[in-house]
Amino acid sequence: MAYNSHGHTPAAWTAVIMIVAGFVVGGIGVMMLNWQVFWFGGVGLIVLGGIAGKVLQMMGFGQHERMSSKEQSPESVPAGSEGRDG
Repeated sequence: MAYNSHGHTPAAWTAVIMIVAGFVVGGIGVMMLNWQVFWFGGVGLIVLGGIAGKVLQMMGFGQHERMSSKEQSPESVPAGSEGRDG
């Protein structure tokens, strides 16, 4: 099983949803030739999505760092995996 969750975290989902919404709002602003909607609605939402994702990651809602084998405590190592084959 792969260690990485490939972005399946609340921080990643929040950032992606806000950025996609920013692209939609920006696209609507371009089609309507309304540059205020493009810049403040679209581009502003994209920037806020990136900031929100980073803040959530720093709050602990992102992917956790993988510990090296030297840093793992004996409690975190599954039973029967002390280096024996089988």
